[in-house]
Amino acid sequence: MTSAVLSPGRGVTRQAGRFAGFVTDVWVLTKRSLARIRREPETLAEVTIQPILFVLMFTYVFGGAIGIPGGGSYHEYLIGGMLGMGLAQTAPGTAVAVVTDMSTGLIDRFRSLPMSRAAVLSARTVADLLTQVIGAIVVAGVGLAIGWRVHTGPGDIIAAFALALLFGYAFTWVGACLGMVLRSPEAAQQSGFVIFLPLTFISSAFVPTQGMPGWLQPVAEWNPMSALAAACRHLFGNPNPAAAVHAWPMQHPQLAVIAWSVAMLVVFAPLAVRLYRRKALG
Repeated sequence: MTSAVLSPGRGVTRQAGRFAGFVTDVWVLTKRSLARIRREPETLAEVTIQPILFVLMFTYVFGGAIGIPGGGSYHEYLIGGMLGMGLAQTAPGTAVAVVTDMSTGLIDRFRSLPMSRAAVLSARTVADLLTQVIGAIVVAGVGLAIGWRVHTGPGDIIAAFALALLFGYAFTWVGACLGMVLRSPEAAQQSGFVIFLPLTFISSAFVPTQGMPGWLQPVAEWNPMSALAAACRHLFGNPNPAAAVHAWPMQHPQLAVIAWSVAMLVVFAPLAVRLYRRKALG
């Protein structure tokens, strides 16, 4: 009788212990990833130098030739799209890091330790989320320098950055899955051009979808990058031509971003962990 009464409590205690161990493993491995960034700061180029180059190029080279339906400043229009692009472009870096760890034998050393199998990928994505925070700050800083302004309150600003970081974090799990499937860091690097770059450009990140060919407009309007750009522009009070588009993601961009993010987390996070366990135990 006594053991029957105590067993549920013991089960809860064991579960709490496993969760605490998982959190500890994630924290230790996250610090490892951040320590690598301190040793190799050039790895932050994709969230620092690259966004600056894209903002300046589109503002001063292409911006004068791009009209905004309904009027408005292209400088202010651009930043909402650049915020999403800068965060999504960290996914190829996640893939490269995962492939590198798998190919250098590091995972074999992790396998010999009493640690959670899910902690390795979780720590990788948490470290990338922290670098995404840096990228968001860089985009906002260069935006302010070129004339971007926010016309809403602090709550909307926080909501915009929270949505962008949620989307960026979900996207890192896509990169983690690619890292499990691809066989070399070079192939993982090329995935950024083959998969992620077209996803960014076939959207309203840089140009309004109204100027695209008719057959391409639905693709761009249902692109999650377009929803993120529209949500950020709406929350920042910037020009948002997507508000005139009747597609559901453009009429409800915040809900669309949350839905896309949750869908990516539900699908790709468990899949990445399953692939990792298969390779680590194989």
